[in-house]
Parts: sequence; C-alpha cells; structure tokens
Amino acid sequence: MAWGSHFRTASTTKAFVATVVLQLAAEKQLSLADTVEHWLPGVVSGNGNDGSRITVRDLLRQTSGLFDYMDDPDIQQKLREHFDENRYNDTSTHDLVVTAVAHKPLFVPESGRTRWAYSNTNYLLAGMIAEKASGTGWRELVEHRIIAGLGLRQTSVPGLDPFLPTPYVSTYLTGTDGTRLDVTTNSYLHTADSGVVSTTADLNTFFRSLADGHLLPAEQWREMRQTVQRTDDPDDVAELPEGTYGLGLREIPLSCGGHSYMHEGDGFGTYTRPAVSSDGRRAVTISVTTTSGMPDLPTLNRATGTLIDHALCAAGR
Repeated sequence: MAWGSHFRTASTTKAFVATVVLQLAAEKQLSLADTVEHWLPGVVSGNGNDGSRITVRDLLRQTSGLFDYMDDPDIQQKLREHFDENRYNDTSTHDLVVTAVAHKPLFVPESGRTRWAYSNTNYLLAGMIAEKASGTGWRELVEHRIIAGLGLRQTSVPGLDPFLPTPYVSTYLTGTDGTRLDVTTNSYLHTADSGVVSTTADLNTFFRSLADGHLLPAEQWREMRQTVQRTDDPDDVAELPEGTYGLGLREIPLSCGGHSYMHEGDGFGTYTRPAVSSDGRRAVTISVTTTSGMPDLPTLNRATGTLIDHALCAAGR
C-alpha cells in the first residue's frame, strides 16, 4: 500500500456531519431539540413513521428508530448481485429517505425511554436539515468548516465523482459468479452518511482537532460525548461488543484506563477505524482494504480494536 493512500471513509463521514450540525447549533441556526417535522415537513410520515417525535439529537445519536435504507431488499440486491451494473449509482438523498420510510420503523422515540439502533437514514436527514438551516449544501459545509479550516489537503467530498485521488489502493470483492470484482470505482457512497474521502493522516488530524477543542465550543463537545447504551441492534453489538454511542461518535474503553472516541466506516471493500484518546494527545487510524471477499466483521473489529488500544495506551506501558 502506498503511504498516504486515499480511501472512502464510509460511515466515518458521520463524525464530520455531526460536527457541522453541532457547529450550527452553537450558532443558533438550529437546535438539537428541533424535530424533523419542523425542518422537513411531511418527509418522515406514514407506515408508523412520525417526524414530529424525532429530534435532531435523535438523528445524530441513532435513537430515532427509523429503518436503515441500506437494509432495503432492492438496495441489497443491487449491491450484492448487480454491483457492476449499478456502480455509478446516483440515487438522491430524498429518494433514499423515501425508501426508508416506506418501511415501518423499528421503534418510535418516547418520553422517558431511550432506545438505540444504527440507521444510515438518520444521517441523510441530518444532512438535509443542516442544508435547510444554513442554506448551504452539506458537502460545502464539511468542505468549508472542517476540511479547509483544518487544512486537510487530502480530504474531499467528491459527491457523484466515482474516482479516487491518487495514490489509492484498489479494492476487490467476490462477485456472485465467484469471479474477482474490482469495486474501487463507484459512486454509491455520495450522501451525508458516507461521502467523505480521506487518508489516515488527515483523519488523525480531524479526530485530534475534535478532542482538543479546535472544532467545537466546550458545550457542544460535551453534548457530542453524551453517550447512550446500544439497546435494540444486536448486529451492531455483535460486531462491536464494547462501547456506547454519542452524537456521531462511539466511546470505547481502553485497557490502560479511560476511553477513546471513534467512528468506524465500512464501505465496499474498505474498512476505516480511526480513534483518538479522550485528551486528544494520541490518535491512530487503521485503513483495511480487501483483496477478495468481505471480511468477518467481529474478527476484523477485534484485531483493529487491539491495535488501536495498543497505539493509544503505548505511552503508559
């Protein structure tokens, strides 16, 4: 692998989007207590979905109960059986949300009880609300407020551009016919839940800047770190058995005491594991790229978790 290779960060994008939304909250352009219905009237309704009961905070911390559009059978079929024919996918955020709310929610938020289940749909809506509140596209918000502000020269939000900047590592999966399929070039990951491209060094800078207070005022950084237990998503717990979830961040305990903050990203043949110590002094990012089939995620997470723990705890050993 070439040093400084670019890769699609997939769901690590959520930490970027959550940061932007919290910045807008600090500027009073929106409130975390605002409902989805307030900003996007009628978008989340029908089939038991109720946007008037889901807040911006619910979206960021995955407590909305909304169906994950990525679990839609038609989308899964395209990804698993017809990736090559659909690699230049340009489905809009709005249409993906329509797909999600065509399904019943796993649950609806209720007062006095916090339930949690991971759903990419939450961050589609968070991006839409950020755009509505600011009058600026979510991509431009991330580019101007984070990428340019931190000087992340190897980080971008390419949208529908299917090509990665050089250098990069080609990624492969096994097709349904058993042949090796190059999946490097694609535009599937173009929305606010998954659209950032970066490098390990730039992600270290981003997470370190979060933890040391460069990106958020103290109040919003505290809000981001207010975590909840993962209650209703056994698949997520099986893959990542430790830790709680905040606003676009996971809090993971460290063997040397304390904890780290991170947000994983699982793309098509690309797996990103960035983490920072709670004081911001040490950061590490692991990028894993497949050369054939998809990895076993619990095994991958145990291995990368051990490496992250070693890197962040090494100074105390």
